[in-house]
Amino acid sequence: MNDWLHQLPIAWMTLLVLGGITLASAAIYAGVMALAHGAWAHAHTFKAISPGMLPPLGILFGLFVAFISAQVWNANDRAGQAVDREATALSTVLFMASNFPGTGQTQIRNLIHDYIDEVVTVEWQEMAMQEAHLRITLQPLEEALKTTFALAPITPSQVTAQREMITALESALNARRERIVVSQSQVNLIKWSCLLVQAICMLIAVAMVHCDNRRTAAIAMVLYAAGVAACVLLIVTHERPFTGVAAVGSGPLRHVMPEIEASQ
Repeated sequence: MNDWLHQLPIAWMTLLVLGGITLASAAIYAGVMALAHGAWAHAHTFKAISPGMLPPLGILFGLFVAFISAQVWNANDRAGQAVDREATALSTVLFMASNFPGTGQTQIRNLIHDYIDEVVTVEWQEMAMQEAHLRITLQPLEEALKTTFALAPITPSQVTAQREMITALESALNARRERIVVSQSQVNLIKWSCLLVQAICMLIAVAMVHCDNRRTAAIAMVLYAAGVAACVLLIVTHERPFTGVAAVGSGPLRHVMPEIEASQ
């Protein structure tokens, strides 16, 4: 799916998905009815198709939806968990930095502030466009790690705090890596093609089975097409974890630094 589709408001996205599936259903309906009642009438052939084949086709479509949805939900869960872990790790760093009052605490706090500010204002947009890269490490976080290593602990509590800060910063780096990897996630063209082909097959089968009654065929196809549209819309809105109306937000990171949250 293209970037422009995922950036649409939910109302326009719904209209687009519903409109596309409605047009496809109308074309299938018109084609089957023309073949069934036209000059080369095949109504008797179509009616010979057993209605018993509809449940297996519907089950196959449901399996495709479940298969794709499992990938989508897993990616969204991983994205949310990565953001939460990153925010927790940074909060731990700020808390432990209080054991180093003065210049050390101020430097670390300023670096964490700069890192979060860059993440929520720049990197989040890059992830939404799937343009964020692992090879680029944000400098404030690197500087925070170097500053932490350079601290000279005196008391046992400072020794423990330094160790915990290093562990937390490494955890934040790993969480950042995880969310960037997940931001590249999307349903590939093969899966979309299989899902849509199965939906088309089902619509054709419904039209053939009910070809002797146009009104019944139309009602049955409208109901099934609405279900297909709902499934497609649900997957599209959640396909990219950091894009669109259901995107994972940067709220947990903003909460780490209230002043950043207030400025957004």
